[in-house]
Amino acid sequence: MSLSMNDRAAAVVEALLGDADALGIEARTLDCGARVVDCGAEARGGLQAGLGFAAACMGGLGKIDPVPVPVGQRVWPGVGVAVDDPAAACLAAQYAGWKLEHEDFFAMASGPGRALARAEELFAELAWRERAKRAILCLETRKAPPAEIVEKVAGRCGVSASAVTFLIAPTASVCGSVQISARVVETALHKLHELGVDPARVRSGWGCCPIAPVAAEDPAAIGRTNDAVLYGGTVHLWVEAGDDEAAELAKRLPSTASEAFGTPFGELLAAADWNFYDIDPMLFSPAAVTLTSTESGRAHHGGGLAPEVLERSFTR
Repeated sequence: MSLSMNDRAAAVVEALLGDADALGIEARTLDCGARVVDCGAEARGGLQAGLGFAAACMGGLGKIDPVPVPVGQRVWPGVGVAVDDPAAACLAAQYAGWKLEHEDFFAMASGPGRALARAEELFAELAWRERAKRAILCLETRKAPPAEIVEKVAGRCGVSASAVTFLIAPTASVCGSVQISARVVETALHKLHELGVDPARVRSGWGCCPIAPVAAEDPAAIGRTNDAVLYGGTVHLWVEAGDDEAAELAKRLPSTASEAFGTPFGELLAAADWNFYDIDPMLFSPAAVTLTSTESGRAHHGGGLAPEVLERSFTR
């Protein structure tokens, strides 16, 4: 396709940098030539930096807004996400699927640079073909990537190191909380894929998710930010499917379909000795979903929010 998610993301980044002082973000150029935009590691960051981070992560194809999210008797600050090409924006860009590691540096990369690199098996199933002369990647980390990682990224993306931009923010930051909650539609798309559904059949997606309060440390923040989606996230998808299939998927898609539902994610991680792969993969999805059949126009609902679990996670 002629539309470039990296070019759209680059425009988002430049707009953020044009208001860097007000947004509390900082940019610096590494010795290898790559640019790092700090949205919450050493820089202050904040809510608006998080919204911009998430928009860039979706390749400029998603609309992300601050919204109130009622969960039980509480109203939490949250994000609303709307997207009309979910397979591209959510899976070819936003999904954190590219493992980058060197010595003591480790991060799962997300963002449209992944669509240039095509380093994951997932891209064999996605129709999106990305062309760009610059690459934008988003990392959930406190560290700038070392030169070896930049070299790997640039080589795989087919661009020079100076054409690579990394947005960084740790999990335990306001930006981190915002951008993770903005993945609420992406988690639904990824689970649909795990259930054997071609993501290209999803025409549009909308979701809302509370923003987790920032925890004191990253490990605790991992628990809270996951709980925001698992127990407070709501998604509506418009799917090319008949009513029977849509109704069945509405039962299997939400996190409520997992036997692990109801336990705060931090507790699940601790019980699994921090091995994510020991946690039921069917848990990783929004709490409540609605699938509308584009064939009939009927909506099919599944799952439900868990205010008690969210309260336990957010206030302890």
